[in-house]
Amino acid sequence: MSKLKVVHYINNFFAGIGGEERADIPPEVREEAVGPGMALNAAFNGEAEIVATVICGDTYYGENMEVAKTAILEMIKKYNPDLFVAGPAFNAGRYGVACGSVAKAVEDELGIPVVSAMYRENPGTDMYKKDIHIIETEISAADMRNAVPKLARLGLKLAKGEEVGPPEEEGYHVRGIRVNYFNEKRASERGIDMLVKKMKGEEFITEYPMPVFDRVAPNPAVKDMSKIKVAIVTSGGIVPQGNPDRIESSSATKYGVYDISAMDSLGADRFMTIHGGYDRAFVTENPNLVVPLDVMREMEKEGVIGELADYFVSTTGTGTSVGNAKGFGEGFSKKLVDDGVGAVILTST
Repeated sequence: MSKLKVVHYINNFFAGIGGEERADIPPEVREEAVGPGMALNAAFNGEAEIVATVICGDTYYGENMEVAKTAILEMIKKYNPDLFVAGPAFNAGRYGVACGSVAKAVEDELGIPVVSAMYRENPGTDMYKKDIHIIETEISAADMRNAVPKLARLGLKLAKGEEVGPPEEEGYHVRGIRVNYFNEKRASERGIDMLVKKMKGEEFITEYPMPVFDRVAPNPAVKDMSKIKVAIVTSGGIVPQGNPDRIESSSATKYGVYDISAMDSLGADRFMTIHGGYDRAFVTENPNLVVPLDVMREMEKEGVIGELADYFVSTTGTGTSVGNAKGFGEGFSKKLVDDGVGAVILTST
C-alpha cells in the first residue's frame, strides 16, 4: 500500500534558518522533511511520508498575511497531499497564528485534512481551535517528543477518515463543538450521579465544562485628577524609530518603556508604529493619535492632571496571548506603583 502524502508547515526558527533576524523570509518549499518534520516522519511508522515542507518567516507572514497565504496554498496544491500538518508551535504566538491561519485555509480552500499543535495560551489556539484540530502541548519545544506522536496519530486518523475521539482521548484542545450520542443512562441519572459524587468530595467529570474568566475588580474612581500622577500605556505599537526593543508587530512577547520627559509632543521623526493590525498611515504621520502626549501636556499645564509620568509603556495587542498580556501588566505595574503613578490612560487603536 502506498504511503499517505503529507505537506508540513514550519517557521524560520524550526527550519534552522535563523531567529528573529530571519523572521522576514517569504514562503519557500523544500521537497524533504525539515527540522521537527524528521521526528514526525518517524512517528508516522511508515504509513505516511512528508513529501514537502513549506517554510515562512513569522514576521513576513504576520505583515503580509493574504499574500503569504495565497503563495503557500499554491505551493501545497502542487503536491496534492492527503494531510497537512502545521507546527508544533508551542507558545510561539506569531507562529501559532500562522499555523492556524494556513491550516484553516488549506482545509477550507483545498479540502485537505489538517492538524496542528499549540500551547493553550498561544493566541492561535483561541483563534482557530473551533476550525481545526489542535493538539495540546506544553509551553516550549522541550515537549516536542510528547507532542509529535500525538500529532502524527491524530493526523493519520484524519487522513484516513477514521472517527476522531473526544479531546481527552485524542489530546486536542476542546473545540466547543457538541456532538449528539446515545448514552446508557439518561441525563437526569447522570446528573444525580455527578451531584452525589460532588457532595461526597469524589472526583467527577462534568459533561458541560464552563469557561473560566479572569475577572479583575475595578479600582475606585480618582477623586481629584489635579493631584494625581498619570501615565500612558498603549497596545498600539508606538516605539522609537528602528524599534530598538524588537517588539513584534503581532503576538507580542515583550513591551517597552520610553522616555518622554523633555517632550511636549511625539514627533514622527523620532517615533513610529510597528502594530500589524491597523492602517498605520495616519499614525505614522502623527504618533500622538495613539500616544496623546500633546494633549496630556496641555492638561498638565492647565492643572487638569497633577503630573504626567516621564515615560510611556508600549506593546502590540494584535494576537497577543492572555498569558503574555497578564505578564506584561504584572511587570510594568510594579514600576508605575513605585513611581507614584495614581492613574493610567490606556490607549489602543
